[in-house]
Amino acid sequence: MRQPELKLPPLGLYVHIPWCVRKCPYCDFNSHAAGKNLPEAEYVAQLQRDLRSQLPWVQGRRLGSIFFGGGTPSLFSPAAIGAILETAAADIGFATDIEITLEANPGTSEQQKFAGYRAAGVSRLSIGVQSFDDRQLENLGRIHSGDDATTAVEAARRAGFDNLNIDLMHGLPQQTEEAALADLRRAVSLTPEHISWYQLTIEPNTAFYSAPPAVPASGHIASMQGSGRGFLALEGYGRYEVSAYSRAGRVSQHNLNYWSFGDYLGIGAGAHGKVTLPQAGILRSRRTRAPRHYLAAPKTRDGTGLLPPTSAAVERDELPLEFLMNALRLVEGVPLESFGHYTGLPIAVLERQWPALEALELVQPLRGRIAASQFGYDYLDEILQRFLEQS
Repeated sequence: MRQPELKLPPLGLYVHIPWCVRKCPYCDFNSHAAGKNLPEAEYVAQLQRDLRSQLPWVQGRRLGSIFFGGGTPSLFSPAAIGAILETAAADIGFATDIEITLEANPGTSEQQKFAGYRAAGVSRLSIGVQSFDDRQLENLGRIHSGDDATTAVEAARRAGFDNLNIDLMHGLPQQTEEAALADLRRAVSLTPEHISWYQLTIEPNTAFYSAPPAVPASGHIASMQGSGRGFLALEGYGRYEVSAYSRAGRVSQHNLNYWSFGDYLGIGAGAHGKVTLPQAGILRSRRTRAPRHYLAAPKTRDGTGLLPPTSAAVERDELPLEFLMNALRLVEGVPLESFGHYTGLPIAVLERQWPALEALELVQPLRGRIAASQFGYDYLDEILQRFLEQS
């Protein structure tokens, strides 16, 4: 069986800012309540060292996307965000059409920084609205109101942003279908280019896990999702990923790179990365989670002042499932040839299991693309489980 050549995919950069004003009860991300003295300068300097330590993994590529996530990146000043971008531009370089996204809270203090972020080079804002219903916002532990969210979108437009995402959740405590649709209607009225609409899930190690709220039954959520997807489609928001909807030409390039099995450097406390090394395979890495440990700057032989990341190569027999876990999240899937290019494995690895999945109408035939069927798209876990059982 001829092995295809492992090729370098596009490269993105993820920057993790781990602080929030306070921890939300549903959040299982690596986020921590900010104290009175946010160590902005020290953290930016460590991020710059972190990025430079990963330059050997760039391998001549330019960055196609950058995503500032958290936590709440908008707690940092525009000058801090600008300093990180300047380092990335100088040490790696940007593609001409780079997308640079920053997650922002709708709070008044964050809104005052929007023009500064735009001037620093941020081209896309992702505003964490979650709901326009003040009662639900209180349930979720959010510190903004529905009106604050509307004002934040208006402020972003005035600051010059022509690419906005609104983050919304559904399946909230005691939420009705009509209430979920009301959130979507209000979001659409603000004409964002992109909407992320995802279900509240109760995750371990969260306050909601310890004291679960009364969320709608699965049947109600399924009806809610069907109605919401239909509404978004009628309003011109095409669903291109499990929980992502966009106007034509406005998909999130950074997330698209994730799901297409692209590469990304991860810097910041707890940040994950995935890089392709043609002579060694695919490597996944993770920085230490605790901000105080990330900032500790121990003396190291290489002089970076960083705790070494936890890293490991993805075993060849794990690659097909890893690839599918990402690619099948996309409604249109990915080009067939990308499997060989980005895993170094022959397509025959998939062809052995595909007929059984196709017979169940879970996947589309392997004719130019790797994708779930319209029916199977609602059963991605089932596809992956059956693929694993047959491997």
